[in-house]
Amino acid sequence: MTPTSGAVLFDIDGTLVDSNYVHVDTWSRAFADVGVEAPSWRIHRCIGMDGDKLLESLVGSAVSAAALEAKDLHSRYYGEASGRLHILPGARELLQRVSDTGLTAVLATSAPESELAYLRDLLDVEDIVSVVTSSEDADVAKPNPEIVQVALDRAGVEPADAVMIGDSVWDMKASRAAGVTGIGVRCGGVPDAELRSAGAEAVFDDPADLIERFGESPIARLADL
Repeated sequence: MTPTSGAVLFDIDGTLVDSNYVHVDTWSRAFADVGVEAPSWRIHRCIGMDGDKLLESLVGSAVSAAALEAKDLHSRYYGEASGRLHILPGARELLQRVSDTGLTAVLATSAPESELAYLRDLLDVEDIVSVVTSSEDADVAKPNPEIVQVALDRAGVEPADAVMIGDSVWDMKASRAAGVTGIGVRCGGVPDAELRSAGAEAVFDDPADLIERFGESPIARLADL
């Protein structure tokens, strides 16, 4: 197939890898250890946003002693729990399908490099993915669109020639702010209404569902299938 100039940007946590609830658990442990009361449902609502914003929302500050200690503990606990991470159904196959259509597959995440290493090892798609971002590539993460713009620049495409797949409202808000069509997936635990309200044009169960209905997705329109 003739390559196109389009790109598909993928969030990873909760979109390609079933990691959101591992994050909830490890953040919950970290907050409990530093004496911060943070119900799991509130933590889940913050997963996918900028780490500092998460801490500001749940602790009240991103630079307090408790916040900094909780951040370090979360990183440690997450590393210890990395064996509990699993690839979501259809994740690798969807990346391959995107590549086969001639579109550029981009991992547009703002995860720290330490966490990204676990995710990339698990996905094992280095031969498919052309561009990868991390928290080091943007001063402010989602819902700020900066990381999306970095991904677009590295892929060499305009916003109109890209779509972004994500599981959180923060993904959808970031893609909308960058002028990129958003596709939501439910596998991160966020309902349709919230994803659509945040900017998702279409919503699917998970990567496998998106593959099954590929022809009706915004990706197919982008690839002119």
